[in-house]
Amino acid sequence: MSSPADCSIVGLGLTPQGKVFDRSYIGFAVQATKLALEDAGLDKSDLDGLIVNPGLSWANATMASNTLQNALGLEDLGLSVSMGSGGATAGSMVQQAVEAIRAGLATTVACVFSDAPLKPPRKTGRGTGGSAKPYAGARGWDAAFGYFGVNAQYAMVAQRHMHVYGTTQDQLGMVAVNQRQWAADNPAAQMKDTPLTMADYHQSRWVAEPFHVLDCCLVSNGGACVIVSSTQRAADLRQTPVEILGFGQGHPGGDPVETLCSGAPRAARTAFSMAGLTLGDVDIAELYDCYTFTVLITLEDYGFCAKGEGGPFVQSGATARGGSLPVNTGGGQLSSFYMWGMTPIVEAVTQLRGHGGARQVDDARVALVSGNGGVLATHSCLLLGGGS
Repeated sequence: MSSPADCSIVGLGLTPQGKVFDRSYIGFAVQATKLALEDAGLDKSDLDGLIVNPGLSWANATMASNTLQNALGLEDLGLSVSMGSGGATAGSMVQQAVEAIRAGLATTVACVFSDAPLKPPRKTGRGTGGSAKPYAGARGWDAAFGYFGVNAQYAMVAQRHMHVYGTTQDQLGMVAVNQRQWAADNPAAQMKDTPLTMADYHQSRWVAEPFHVLDCCLVSNGGACVIVSSTQRAADLRQTPVEILGFGQGHPGGDPVETLCSGAPRAARTAFSMAGLTLGDVDIAELYDCYTFTVLITLEDYGFCAKGEGGPFVQSGATARGGSLPVNTGGGQLSSFYMWGMTPIVEAVTQLRGHGGARQVDDARVALVSGNGGVLATHSCLLLGGGS
């Protein structure tokens, strides 16, 4: 195998995020790819690989890469893949791009995500409208008693973590408050203009106990793209390359309510071994945060703190601005935008390039990026390097 840093992220494209209704999911994907090409100083003819993670709104997810190829007018690709493992897909796309480049299948690969689940508000007339809800029992007894959807599934895992380890509501809330503070200095963040206090957190509406609405990630329309190429070639391009030092995956199986564990331990072993790094080398952590609880369990599973100590670790200020391990420095999916696993990659690249502006972490040279899919079912890890 080639040396770990033989491939780099050379281009980054991010469209406007949030309640953006002037284009489709394909339009977002096209724009993100074009922005990444411009960022890198490349032409679309330079792309010979395309990997697409289609969001929920894509009409034909299995052929997403072909759909985007045609929309971009790309010809003669050596690699075209549509991938889907939930929020772990973005990290896996970067891994796939590196492996394809090393195998000689492609030289320059765009990794793209887009989605457009939000719809413009519609004017409605007076009256009840709509159709009656089906009898609850028809959806199954679990649903009849309120246990349905991913919110409730994650809430169940969080409840058991609280029962076993004494994790508190304030500790969950501290994740949300810290990340909102980071988002205040991120021009791309949806919630940059909305400060958040612990009192605000506790007063926000319940979704599925122990989750308030502020424990849950945003919903965003938008697109994001990173372009991967050889580090040698990157030296001639527009941006300072962000080196791909190591990567790994972990898919634990089993019931997370029982195991209280994600795929991070296995993914970390592979990635850190490949990179020749330790936890002490990590300057920033950009962690998948579909819920506040996901941050706590990910910190534990990577070994930044002992199992069950994620709550006290965050409450100590370690992950906040000025802390020993800055986490989700752009606001994450809770306060910035929700581009699945692309959200943490975008912020890691921004920080390692030194483009973080007022939120820039001094001397950020190594970033840990995590992705998580399903209910702690899939996991991807990237170790990225940059800085001076």
